[in-house]
Amino acid sequence: MKIQSHIADIDTPTGVMRTYIHRPDVDGSFPVILFYSEIFQQTGPIERAAKLMASQGYAVLVPEVFHELNPIGTVLGYDDAGREKGNADKEAKNVQAYDTDNVALIEFAKQQDWSNGHIGAMGYCIGGHLAFRAALQAEVKGTACFYATDLHIQVIPNAPGQHSMERLDDIKGELLMIWGKQDNHVPAAGRLKIYNELNATDISFTWHEFNAEHAFMRDEGDGGRYDAQTAQLGYQLALNLFSRTLR
Repeated sequence: MKIQSHIADIDTPTGVMRTYIHRPDVDGSFPVILFYSEIFQQTGPIERAAKLMASQGYAVLVPEVFHELNPIGTVLGYDDAGREKGNADKEAKNVQAYDTDNVALIEFAKQQDWSNGHIGAMGYCIGGHLAFRAALQAEVKGTACFYATDLHIQVIPNAPGQHSMERLDDIKGELLMIWGKQDNHVPAAGRLKIYNELNATDISFTWHEFNAEHAFMRDEGDGGRYDAQTAQLGYQLALNLFSRTLR
């Protein structure tokens, strides 16, 4: 399916949030996927992944996750400077600002004639955590979290009771949790902690661990991590989730 891409600057309580939109280049309304990037914002790999999902019949919205902390259009490099800036931004932005971002994205999507009102979320790395955070919104029916960082620890600033794992009762949709077993950002003990806490709830979720490193979906930067075959499996699992929950 051919796609089209355009930009929307969405007002949020913490400032204008540039959002990149990739959607089928045909008339009609489509399910919406809120697609959250790594700390680097919409890099080439994130844009390619979003377009791949859009080509399957979805309207994919990629927000600038640190819009309050950078000029509009900022893309960080996959290098030491980019990692340092992105990690600093992650440690500066309060988790509840992501909630207001999510509300703004959902309200924006509801108003578009290319949206059919069915909303899911997806993300990589910190974006996997932010997709998980989006699942706290009642409108989000399916969420694919790829190697979501900082669910098992306290890094992102939050008020008492506001850590994402402390609000599991708010998740009503289905979760897909995908991990690399060789991920040094979310080690085995961290994954087990997350699994046990999810398993103690009534949340519908599936859990997949692959022999892969952190960022195995990313086809650029940090050479040696990308695993094309496993990435294809990840896309298929996400598409299976969304076909069941958003169609």
